[in-house]
Amino acid sequence: MLADVMAYLRCPHCAGELTLVQRSVRCTNGHTFDVARHGYVSLLRGDARGDAGDSAAMVRAREEFLAAGHYAPVAELVIAMAGAAGCVVDVGAGTGYYLAHTVARLPGCVGLALDVSKYACRRAAKAHPRLGAVACDVWRQLPVATDAADVVLDVFAPRNGAEFHRVLRPDGRLVVVTPTQRHLGELVSALGLLTVAADKEQRVADKLDEHFELAAAESFDATVALDRDLVAAAVAMGPSAWHTDRAELADKIARLADRTPVTFSVTCARYLPRPGNGSASR
Repeated sequence: MLADVMAYLRCPHCAGELTLVQRSVRCTNGHTFDVARHGYVSLLRGDARGDAGDSAAMVRAREEFLAAGHYAPVAELVIAMAGAAGCVVDVGAGTGYYLAHTVARLPGCVGLALDVSKYACRRAAKAHPRLGAVACDVWRQLPVATDAADVVLDVFAPRNGAEFHRVLRPDGRLVVVTPTQRHLGELVSALGLLTVAADKEQRVADKLDEHFELAAAESFDATVALDRDLVAAAVAMGPSAWHTDRAELADKIARLADRTPVTFSVTCARYLPRPGNGSASR
């Protein structure tokens, strides 16, 4: 619930402390934000697009696919990399699947789900009782206090290294999950999906290097036979949903076998913040 994470939130306009007052959130300088009936609060600035991020259809597809359990081993990797924590911030949290699993395994831990999509925030707000959801733009200053988080999660999401560093405690951990070139490879070739660059993992590490040091990395690889409905969900929940013609894609999926072998291949990495680097406010 939002009440569990209020101490870690800050006003997106003035960085003032926030307080939950009935159905609104207010800062010390009078800025007020309404709490949606779905349980999340939007801390998007006024010039942000209201339809940004994952659509309602993408969020439904993600829920359907994750409910099948094929990414449960990825959640286990995330939990192992995160370690003990008091506050876990998931940036680009989506439905809150990975954050909810992490919080559930860490007694006393609270989770803060950040996502620009209001549809994702609606789901994340109900993912776990000790989880609060906030709509915000991850490319801007996060509405999170400096040194607030023990762990920052970034699972298939944009990476704002400077802000991750600012909100993490000096002894905190950043856990990043990225797809490898083999991920969904069978569907890439059969359905014309977006490809993953061969050097994706190295490019991520290089981009984070100014603020973080790579401490550990583990891989998850599995091939699972998916029916057409789960193939459709796997495609609809990812970035290819923005770049493919729906009718053409549906026709291609209909031509697949009843069950199609699909490879899941990801890397889960733990990064440690470099001392003082990139955090002028510390």
